[in-house]
Amino acid sequence: MNDENKSKSSKVKVMYVRGEEASSSRSSGNPRTGKGGRSADRKAPTDRRSSSSPRRDEGSSRRNDSSSHRNDSPWRTVSKRPTEQGESTQASGEEEGLTAKSYIDPEQLRRQRQEETRVYGENACQALFQSRPEAIVRAWFVQSVTPRFRETLRWLAANRKAYHVVDDSELAKAAGTEHHGGVCFIIKKQTGLDVAAWLSQAAEQDCVVALENVGNPHNLGAIMRSCAHFGAKAILVNDANLLESGAAVRTAEGGAEHVRAVTAASFLQGLDAFRRAGYSIVTTSSHEGQPLASTTFPAKTVFVLGQEGEGLHEDTLRQGDISLSIGGTGNIESLNVSVAAGILLGEWWRQQKA
Repeated sequence: MNDENKSKSSKVKVMYVRGEEASSSRSSGNPRTGKGGRSADRKAPTDRRSSSSPRRDEGSSRRNDSSSHRNDSPWRTVSKRPTEQGESTQASGEEEGLTAKSYIDPEQLRRQRQEETRVYGENACQALFQSRPEAIVRAWFVQSVTPRFRETLRWLAANRKAYHVVDDSELAKAAGTEHHGGVCFIIKKQTGLDVAAWLSQAAEQDCVVALENVGNPHNLGAIMRSCAHFGAKAILVNDANLLESGAAVRTAEGGAEHVRAVTAASFLQGLDAFRRAGYSIVTTSSHEGQPLASTTFPAKTVFVLGQEGEGLHEDTLRQGDISLSIGGTGNIESLNVSVAAGILLGEWWRQQKA
């Protein structure tokens, strides 16, 4: 027989094995506690009630015999972990007291965790629940936010999704940050779309932001927020996971649910695919290019932005159909990439809706 340790270290399996010193006298006591032993020469209970209630006494006798058998069990407790190679065949499991169900494949667990990510922040989690509740795997809340998540809690309970109401410190552990906003979801990742798949369903008016080597999650979140506000529904990136980090999604304040990550074999190949589909590629520069105020954007536009320090690579700049600059006082070298994206998106929106 076997049992599983229900503590946090659930990898330890508990087995009861017969000791070699066991004899027919069976006086070892309870296998778990070591208490309640019964000596072989212990006298049987008196039968004062046998004449008045024979049936009850007979049942009591059987129960006492059963209890005696348990208390006098020769089994003792030992602990054993699964083998490193994960040997979990039924035959070996039965021999060692372990079943196949008691062993979790670490490789399978690793793959599962790679498919999941954390989302936290009240607005981000509310937007995610409204958009794709089926993606939620598990949830944590602090008590103060639960009134605003009543619908979410009802849905989680009805769909047998695990959720926990915890204190602030426990939620910080679950979210991996103190800036959790009172709620955290573990969700299934929303994988990026291939550029060809995006182009096959793009609208006649379509604005795309292409980000070359922009990795700061707060900048990414701010860009997603501006995209959602001004109607840009796709962001071309090398790695779709960048847009699904907890910090980026929280900074987007719900905007992440209105934007899809688009990927290609390489960043330049992605830009080329958009150009061949009729999009104008717009690059930016702090020192060169035509002024934004005098630029007219077509209905299908890709704004290409790079990291603040190095800007766009030369190969990327050569891909541009339009090169422009955002005018200002000149007191600073350049704008934050998320601020520049917001200005460009706002102007595109104004022109298309004029």
